[in-house]
Amino acid sequence: MRRADRLFEILQVLRRAKGPMTASSIAEQLETSQRTVYRDLAALMSRRVPIRGEAGVGYVLERGFDLPPLMLTPSEVEAVVLGAQWVAANADKTLSAAAGDVLAKVAAIVPKHLRELVDDPVVGIPPPSQRQPDGTVDVGRLREWSRKQLKLHIHYADAEGTMSQRTVWPFLVGYVTGVRVLIAWCELRRDFRYFRTERLLSVDFLDAPYPERRSALRRRWEAQRRPSKT
Repeated sequence: MRRADRLFEILQVLRRAKGPMTASSIAEQLETSQRTVYRDLAALMSRRVPIRGEAGVGYVLERGFDLPPLMLTPSEVEAVVLGAQWVAANADKTLSAAAGDVLAKVAAIVPKHLRELVDDPVVGIPPPSQRQPDGTVDVGRLREWSRKQLKLHIHYADAEGTMSQRTVWPFLVGYVTGVRVLIAWCELRRDFRYFRTERLLSVDFLDAPYPERRSALRRRWEAQRRPSKT
């Protein structure tokens, strides 16, 4: 691997990481030596790339640092195109329109030899057989309330038609092919619950912050879903 490519890959590894990365773990991912990684990290920091850390502790790329979009690889462009196609076909109207806007922006900034991968892609998804209705709920507003960490009061009907009212803490809107699901902490059940958006009979968007950070709720939900080790 050329050094320029390796420096770029180090930045990508640090960008993806959810915490400090040691030189040994970076070296393992790049299949190179730890000594080489130390040298490359020193070179990046000497160029004022905002990397914090030290040997034996780990390294973090500070938020806000970005790379020129022209450095996208063909596979990365295709990943964006494929993801945008799925969103356009399966998400709510606002996100579907946003997916089209993203593709237009990518086409405008990538080099000419990559532009055809956006305009005439070699990746694709089958057209959806049907769109799943969302009922009367505004899915875009559900996403907004999740971002703002505000409570919802919902009137819901389950698969058997049993109705209930409850206050929930929304933190994630899940998109499965043909289905959209609000994932939230339920004050009534004192646990995480899934609510299909087309079964939400009504939603009151409360101006009441819930007491836990959205990121913490998601981590607890993810931990609950992991299979227990025996």
